[in-house]
Amino acid sequence: MGTIRITKQFNFETGHALFGYDGKCRNVHGHSYKLSVTVIGTPITDTSHVKLGMVIDFGDLKKIVKEEIVERFDHATVFNRNTPHIELAEELTARGHNVILADYQPTSENMVIDFAAKIKARLPEHIRLHSVKLQETDSSFAEWFASDN
Repeated sequence: MGTIRITKQFNFETGHALFGYDGKCRNVHGHSYKLSVTVIGTPITDTSHVKLGMVIDFGDLKKIVKEEIVERFDHATVFNRNTPHIELAEELTARGHNVILADYQPTSENMVIDFAAKIKARLPEHIRLHSVKLQETDSSFAEWFASDN
């Protein structure tokens, strides 16, 4: 049996601000992100296995991505830990808002790298992460490919 790639897509809303940026995105704003996660593997051939024919159960992949990414980032605001927005972040947190202080500038490029690492760490041993695509707008996205890293 051949190697197969499967993809699961997710949607979530996240706010952010780009510290030090010279354009509008230095302001706090948000996006309706679309995340596509593609894994690669060989379908299960054991006829006694409940998941016969699957590379990975879509539900299992969904659980990993929801726990690592969607539940954490959905309706959160992400700031670079070194941002001057730290007082705003502390105020929002004190008021019960979900604020993430990242060790990186929260661009789509850096977020997709972070997401790939989180997903890879949770995948079963026989499944490889092939790619992660994070779409920020209808016309803008960042992609991470295992073959490039």
